[in-house]
Amino acid sequence: MIDPESMAALQRELRERMVADRALLDTLRAELRTGLGDSRRIMPRHTTAVSLVGTDGGNNRIEFDPFMAQLIRVVDSSNNEYCLEVVTPTTDITELSKRHIADGSPLTALGKMMQFLGISTLWELSPMIKRPPGLSSPSWVQVYRELTEWAVLFSLVREKDYGTDTVIVWDGLLRSKVFSGTLFAKLRDGINEAIRDQKSRKRRNIYVVGVAKHSKVLQRYRLAMSLEGCMRCDYPCYAEVSRDLEQKAYVWSEYARGGEVETGEANKFVAGKMFFVKFGARPRDPIWPVDLLESQVGDAQVVFGSLLSDAIEGFPVPFYPRCLQKAHENAALVDFDMDILQQGIVSAIREALGDRAQVLDELALIDADPASKRYG
Repeated sequence: MIDPESMAALQRELRERMVADRALLDTLRAELRTGLGDSRRIMPRHTTAVSLVGTDGGNNRIEFDPFMAQLIRVVDSSNNEYCLEVVTPTTDITELSKRHIADGSPLTALGKMMQFLGISTLWELSPMIKRPPGLSSPSWVQVYRELTEWAVLFSLVREKDYGTDTVIVWDGLLRSKVFSGTLFAKLRDGINEAIRDQKSRKRRNIYVVGVAKHSKVLQRYRLAMSLEGCMRCDYPCYAEVSRDLEQKAYVWSEYARGGEVETGEANKFVAGKMFFVKFGARPRDPIWPVDLLESQVGDAQVVFGSLLSDAIEGFPVPFYPRCLQKAHENAALVDFDMDILQQGIVSAIREALGDRAQVLDELALIDADPASKRYG
């Protein structure tokens, strides 16, 4: 515990630093005046909203040392399941690739995306997945899950038949750095091509929007926005965020480099254009960072108007798209489901141990974390 004299000294230094850094806040306010577009009112519309979400690795990781099984599950807000598989950090990457594409024939949504991108192995798809016998970081499983989610999104846009105009809501911003080379740019072009095809052949407007819970851009400018009174209106509204404002917030500027930014370098990581959106009608309702496909920026009013009624009904998070929250609820494996899966891994280990399976019974009687009693 810090003694009173040290605490008083720290508080004095904090006051001095805040006064010295006041100029930074003035700079942020000036950047907002030129980098954040005018607030525009969202007018309600009636369009189907379908959300896509994968499992949360933190919630759906089944552990039994030294094993760690990761469930890869992708569902939507209607509880349609598009992917369900189990991988571990030691899964054979070659065999896993063959699960998706074999002899040039795609077997899954991920395989179809790989075929479209002109590759046949996972290590060609992402630099974070190493070609055997190279060793990948255990975090490759999270990369694999993200790739699977992009594949399902690609499949929904290209292959599914929709009975009405539809907004597909992606969990997060429409940008990624897990793809190799220019593969993400090629995927982005494929999504745009599929949207145009849906419009020309089936007379359906398909919109893709990414809604994030957090963004470095919003975090950086939140205080300045309050001081400037940005989006403090008494109706739902949105405002376009300039690329310049984004680049000032990100450590890696290429994460904010869209197709409209002339830098001499190709846009390899970004498919979306950021907006700040407030779905509530009160001045202090939450503001969310939202990406529209760059090709659909002109349809901002249509997309946000379509999401408005869904967000107003948001629960338990207010004024956050309900379809996305429902998809999270459908994707999460908790309580009874997780207990069954936990027992499943124990049974599998028991079978693998054969005549030494009684060791598991001995472990069940031993406290795995005796040190935790010090908190009792």
